[in-house]
Amino acid sequence: MERSVLSSDRVHPAAREKIASNHRAILDEAIAAVESHEWVVIGMGQNPFVKKARKTLKEAGKSYHYIAYGSYLKEWRKRNVFKMWTGWPTFPMVFHNGTFLGGATELEAYLNES
Repeated sequence: MERSVLSSDRVHPAAREKIASNHRAILDEAIAAVESHEWVVIGMGQNPFVKKARKTLKEAGKSYHYIAYGSYLKEWRKRNVFKMWTGWPTFPMVFHNGTFLGGATELEAYLNES
């Protein structure tokens, strides 16, 4: 099922520019990481599910690139760019070979399938 995203032709040009440039450097960092690393985890401090995903990869012998921004109350605005990019509502966000898998639960299921 495709995620419903507002068509850019339904967004005023001034708003399009603000959307496109919102924390763009952070997004570019994540895109570069996803393109250059087999495994990438995007997360935040103090989140047990992020810790679970990282532990799962470590126990499976998978090396990964970790990108962290803030904690629950710190840098949440910056993290919103990842939610807008992926459409995923929570952290972590796990990628394998450039494909977004989901979070910690989806990672475990994926590794169990392999």
